[in-house]
Amino acid sequence: MRDATVTPEGDRIRWAELPGQEPPRVYVHGLGATSPAYFAESAVHPLLAGRRSLLIDLLGHGISDRPTGFDYTLESHADALATALTRADVTGAEVVAHSMGGSVAIVLAARHPQLVSRLVLVDANLDPIEATLGSGGSSGIAAYSEQEFLADGWEEVRDRVGAHWWSTMRLTGREALHRSAVHLTRGTVPTLRELLLDLEIPRTYLLPEADGPLPGTDALTEAGVSVVAIPDCGHVIMLDNPEAFARATAAALTDLPQQHA
Repeated sequence: MRDATVTPEGDRIRWAELPGQEPPRVYVHGLGATSPAYFAESAVHPLLAGRRSLLIDLLGHGISDRPTGFDYTLESHADALATALTRADVTGAEVVAHSMGGSVAIVLAARHPQLVSRLVLVDANLDPIEATLGSGGSSGIAAYSEQEFLADGWEEVRDRVGAHWWSTMRLTGREALHRSAVHLTRGTVPTLRELLLDLEIPRTYLLPEADGPLPGTDALTEAGVSVVAIPDCGHVIMLDNPEAFARATAAALTDLPQQHA
């Protein structure tokens, strides 16, 4: 385990690091998750192994610190991640990022271009989401006020998301979980989709085949984003179909031909 101080107050981001060749590869988890649990199998898969790999936890999540004074906007997450990567002597990383982590990775690439050479987005959020009480994921969490969530809303979320997700969500600071969800549903200005379209690095977007076509696929493809549908999986592609995920990610990182959505 490695760590780096990322705020003036001394808060630390931590990650599990696997030695290997440069350029490094950085794995970033989604909301209420942790990268070692979600990406360990992928990082050591024969198609992806051998690269210096940082399985990093965003501030407020997993093994990283959980400050209550941090605002947890996507921009703040990206800047804190940038500080950690810089202190780890990372430049030109291949970033593989799931869900909210993909949103953070887009902002990271836009604000700190020297840190990112390629993006593989795993069913990442690209557009604002309506907060809806009782719904799954960030939408349901963001529907509470922070006071409501800290009082007893988190217990309702715990019971709704199920034991698998809660096993890592319970490691997330409650302020961190709520604020991250709120800012994820709000997105950024310009939007995450617009930021992604404007990036000039190789970009791949993986989505579950069962979800149907990704909205705006034509514009993404025209901008050079490879949109790839993965069969036999849900939102957590790398856990649901690890072999297909590894093949698609390896292809994205080595310029191999892909089967586009």
